Amino acid sequence: MTGQPKTDPARRVVITGAGAISSIGVGTAEFLAGLRAGRSGAGPITAFDTTGFDHANGCEVTGFEPERWIERLDPVELGPAARFAVAAARMAAADARLTPRELTAGHVLVSVGTTDGETRDLDRLVAGETDPAVERRASPARMATSVAREFALTDVEAMTVPTACAAGNYAIGYGFDAIRAGEADLAFCGGADASCLKTFAGFYRLGTIAPDYCRPFDVGRKGILTSEGAGMLVLESLASALSRGARIHAEVLGYGLNCDAHHQVAPLRESVADCMRLALADAGVQPREVDLVSAHGTGTQANDRTEAGAIHEVFGDRPPRTVSMKSMLGHSMGAASALAAIGCTLALEHGFIPPTVNHVETDPECGLDCVPNQAVAADLRIVQNNGLAFGGNNSVVVFGRYEGVAA
Repeated sequence: MTGQPKTDPARRVVITGAGAISSIGVGTAEFLAGLRAGRSGAGPITAFDTTGFDHANGCEVTGFEPERWIERLDPVELGPAARFAVAAARMAAADARLTPRELTAGHVLVSVGTTDGETRDLDRLVAGETDPAVERRASPARMATSVAREFALTDVEAMTVPTACAAGNYAIGYGFDAIRAGEADLAFCGGADASCLKTFAGFYRLGTIAPDYCRPFDVGRKGILTSEGAGMLVLESLASALSRGARIHAEVLGYGLNCDAHHQVAPLRESVADCMRLALADAGVQPREVDLVSAHGTGTQANDRTEAGAIHEVFGDRPPRTVSMKSMLGHSMGAASALAAIGCTLALEHGFIPPTVNHVETDPECGLDCVPNQAVAADLRIVQNNGLAFGGNNSVVVFGRYEGVAA
């Protein structure tokens, strides 16, 4: 890596815990197995009535038992997205081997990104339901505050980040800054969303719901599949991790955010490229040093060509391998870049590249090696994770393999 060496363990930010709830696996071990196998979570939507839609595939979470993970709160008092967020945070805390004393010993940040909040509950209220329990849990702010309540945190900042499909990376960047600046001792960062009719119908009306599978960067791609889940990371300083003997999964090197407000739904190539440059500069990384790009990669015509053009603009004619985990996971909205961040962390730690599945022929206008259909072994040092959203909200986080403390 170039730039200023980040040798001070108090200023280096590492990942010591991860929790994943996704359509290809509940728990990080199942999630890892799904990524390695190139598993697809696609199937008929069951979360809401799809009568009247010509096609209604999605990627839903199955086998999730909230009471298995949520210890202190009553899952019934939580909305669907909050249940995902709290359970994923519990998984991440267990993975980080955090004791109750360590959780409450210092200032903790909880930062949860979302697109829809608790829209599934809002749909019920709009339909005329008057259940007080549903009314109480409908606020999206409860996603972050419920994590704080689950751990009985008192010295805590709990915030929900509503920057749509870029929100997971936004939340991670916020946590990275808080740890790097010494403003928090621990940070739970990620994103969560639950499948809902409003979002599915909105994308359907835009003509961007795929009839069967999501095929990012493929010449025959026809759109996204809406999805759900949560991804939560535990961030702390390297000094903190070393002092408590924590296992370090990876290092957060830097991030970039921007918002061009160019168009309500169409991405702007120049802005996406600028966001990548901001992230690389913050990380002190040259483009040639990046081994893998985890793309936003929605499978729409506009996104894939625009994002691929931005990647070529930053990395030149021979960009790094570029994959889209949405080909397996579907588009989990606010959870998307958070789950992809966990995928990046696992790829660095376990030495492999997840595939872009459902792939037949790469669109020549994209011109990327998207690792079609099968995972490959790879010695990765630096991975970039892209998250793009409507309204021109862009977020990019750069992760590195943990190499130890510089002498």
